[in-house]
Amino acid sequence: MADTTTHVLEHLAECGPIDSLTLAVKLGTDHQRIVGAVKSLQSLGNVITAEQRSSKQWELTKEGEEVVEKGSHEALVYYNVPEEGISQKELMQTIPNAKVGFSKAMSAGWLMVDKTAEGGPKIRRKVDKIHDDVQECLLKFKNMNIDDIIESQKQDFKKRKLLQEVTVKSYWLEKGPQFSLTVEKQETDLTPEMIATGSWKEKKFKPYNFDALGVPLECGHLHPLMKVKTEVRQIFLEMGFTEMATNNYVESSFWNFDTLFVPQKHPARDMQDTFYLSDPVHANEFPLEYLERVETVHSVGGYGSQGYNYEWKFEETKKNVMRTHTTAVSARMLYRLAQQKKFIPVKYFSIDKVFRNENLDATHLAEFHQVEGVVADYGLTLGNLMGLFKEFFNKLGIRNLRFKPTYNPYTEPSMEIFSYHEGLKKWVEVGNSGMFRPEMLLPMGLPKDVAVLAWGLSLERPTMIKYGIDNIRELVGHKVNLKWFIVTLYAD
Repeated sequence: MADTTTHVLEHLAECGPIDSLTLAVKLGTDHQRIVGAVKSLQSLGNVITAEQRSSKQWELTKEGEEVVEKGSHEALVYYNVPEEGISQKELMQTIPNAKVGFSKAMSAGWLMVDKTAEGGPKIRRKVDKIHDDVQECLLKFKNMNIDDIIESQKQDFKKRKLLQEVTVKSYWLEKGPQFSLTVEKQETDLTPEMIATGSWKEKKFKPYNFDALGVPLECGHLHPLMKVKTEVRQIFLEMGFTEMATNNYVESSFWNFDTLFVPQKHPARDMQDTFYLSDPVHANEFPLEYLERVETVHSVGGYGSQGYNYEWKFEETKKNVMRTHTTAVSARMLYRLAQQKKFIPVKYFSIDKVFRNENLDATHLAEFHQVEGVVADYGLTLGNLMGLFKEFFNKLGIRNLRFKPTYNPYTEPSMEIFSYHEGLKKWVEVGNSGMFRPEMLLPMGLPKDVAVLAWGLSLERPTMIKYGIDNIRELVGHKVNLKWFIVTLYAD
């Protein structure tokens, strides 16, 4: 590189301004070596000026190189036709690109089809000798005699994929204000030795580039949604909760609706709200004794309830759905808890995806995360649940909360949790909660005086509030701004 740099400087001193491509040809070297020398000289200051330019050039394709070396396709086909002739089928198998070569050779009048030949039509030579103009033209091009090839030939060769037109970037080189044939390498580091000896005073230092990018980090980053998910999980673990397994995206309607005392005519079961599976359509494994108790409490009541008084259908409870909430997981865990000989108070949580047939807007998606939790113990009240939420959201950094009474088929009393969103300038629902009804808990076999606090929170909406995102589609999906995410993560 040092020799190339010297040659560039010497040529500018003797001959003046020149294009880097032309200089590469004159010096008989690769253009990239010239470019490397130019960039090295630019780093030294104003020794040279280099204006980048773009130009169109023709170059041989790989197929064109083969034509230069071996001859054109039509010439190769001609030479592979013996004096006695050959069938077209055999000819096509002699060389690559025989089909193109045969067509061109026929058009040039080099070959003919003898239909009177014995044994069927044969290809014969029509002329005694040929001149391979294509190979000759491409050979001129390779020897830098491009001007000898007329424009129509270039376009023809381009169609045949023998030549291609490419954009080449080069530099127009001239002397700079500080031009010199001898250049001193600039120092990039100030060393302790330079300071100790005072030699730094005689050194030239390369200007510091404050716009240069740092070394790329060899690691990934958590998406803000996953960052909040990690924080939520840690908060629950600190509060003494145990995480539930949530590896079933598909649930039967039995666990997703019936065990939660959701009637089979409830609007939540409509196809407009729930994704039903077409394969497999039905589930086939159920705890039969428990299923019978669930059917009874739905259809005729029990445990102090009159139920819904309708005809409960097994066909409906068998239908598979993409789970609409992770409360189905909570139901499974509570049923398992009820099968133990001695009741033990528990605190469970989970964080995973759920699916609803929603219309997409600024605060709704068809696929989102639910933060699910249950606390089962004696003597619990709604006040315990409100205190738990205040502690949980306070740890998450969200302190502006409101609670509103609501109705759920499986909790009574029930309440919604709202938080104020500064970006949207309104209160946004972040979760639903309540105390599970006796009609849900007692058929499972839990003790009569055990109360269960339950809630389902969105993960996306608290993340939007925490990071000031107005539209949920900017948090996930094709509108995600990755640069904003990186800035946000570093700000944290």
